[in-house]
Amino acid sequence: MKKFHAMLLLMALVFFGLTQTLSAQNLPYQHYTEREQNLTDTNNLQHFFRNGSFYGHARYYTSFTDNGDDLSDYFANAFGMGIGYETGKFKNLQIGISGFFIYNLYSSNLAKPDPLTGLLSRYELGLFDMENPNNHKDLDRLEDLYIKYNYKKSNVKFGKQHIRTPFINPQDGRMRPTLVDGIVINFSEIKNTKFDIGYLYKISPRSTIKWFDVGGSIGVYASGLNPDGSKSNYAGNLKSNGVFYAGITHQLKKHNDIQVWNLYVENIFNTSLFQYNGSFNLNNKTKLNLGLQGITQQAINDGGNQDQSKTYMLKDNKSYTYGARLEIAKEKTGSFQLNYNRITEHGRYLMPREWSRDPFFTFMPRERNEGYANVHAVNAVIGKSYGKSGFRSDLSYGRFYMPNVKNTEMNKYSFPSFWQFNADIRYKANGFFKGFDFQLLYVYKGQLGNNYKNNRYVFNKVDMSLYNFVINYHF
Repeated sequence: MKKFHAMLLLMALVFFGLTQTLSAQNLPYQHYTEREQNLTDTNNLQHFFRNGSFYGHARYYTSFTDNGDDLSDYFANAFGMGIGYETGKFKNLQIGISGFFIYNLYSSNLAKPDPLTGLLSRYELGLFDMENPNNHKDLDRLEDLYIKYNYKKSNVKFGKQHIRTPFINPQDGRMRPTLVDGIVINFSEIKNTKFDIGYLYKISPRSTIKWFDVGGSIGVYASGLNPDGSKSNYAGNLKSNGVFYAGITHQLKKHNDIQVWNLYVENIFNTSLFQYNGSFNLNNKTKLNLGLQGITQQAINDGGNQDQSKTYMLKDNKSYTYGARLEIAKEKTGSFQLNYNRITEHGRYLMPREWSRDPFFTFMPRERNEGYANVHAVNAVIGKSYGKSGFRSDLSYGRFYMPNVKNTEMNKYSFPSFWQFNADIRYKANGFFKGFDFQLLYVYKGQLGNNYKNNRYVFNKVDMSLYNFVINYHF
């Protein structure tokens, strides 16, 4: 806590220095000319800091889960704010730093489990600290602390930072995103081709305030069941020297590209993705967008631990998934999507929930298909923009056919087949209130599969409604 406050004080001091620079015209002539000379001299430390930029983010998030019947409902109101600073360039180098705090304004008792199932809140607890449900105030985190080297259109960034890849990404469904610590290279010097390369040795998952080594970051969230039906016990029992990833995005022609990604988690697993995105003009204002995706995955060594009761992925485990998207989009008006995804029967598709949302075309906010095999998923999405008003709405409906809840070999989290409806309304302000954006999200998940009259297969999973209202202000 003290370190975080010291960091904010340092940034405040830098900000004070910048404001003094901007008010230089009110200083005596001698002081003004000294400052003017310092600003025009790009080879000194003052120029390095004075030509940087501050940015900030305030976020309010309210969440309410209605589980229905005799199961517990939960609500929470969270507020957070952060500030960051990135210096100007000096010899193509930049330094960045940022931090964020979260405060529980008012909520249910998130440490109290549901009496019938013994389970805790899922969505509301995720706004704060998953590891400590009673922590309402000491919720601050150093988020960015990096040095960046720029070269033409490319850069190398070393340290704590935000990244976005198919398998490790921010995940916007809570108060703060997933962050990483390592070295990341973005190379764009070859025409129509972009390379993303990274080595990560620490991860700070969303809904936490700590930084973990790679093995320790897996298992912070609920870990479900082993294929034999026993409780997964990999939390704190995985060893890995880090995550290595590489991605290539090649532009075939305008609005058509292919992507190839590989994620290698040393000693645990390897995952590869191929994706094609294509866009074709039907007329002046209407486009046909197509997407194809395939993912393969296999365990490395013993999947994280020689003791298979404590491993993340069983030795010799393999999984395969493929999907497709068809979209009709009218320019600045709206769109209609049909999406399909299949996870085959060969093995569970596993990807740490602490790291990312699903990369599948059928992904719908507030639920996932990670942890399962033999899944058929299909959904439709209608999106509409309302001119220059700043409003946009997205209505989506999906059906997800899962393995039987008692088939633990293919169903890690004992989740029944379900259908889901999302209504997502957003508003992005302009004019005087530019920087504000608002989101109202309603989610309903209905049951399709057999729950065997066991509420543990229902609570926070199906036959429930979720209400989210989010306000962001970026400055």
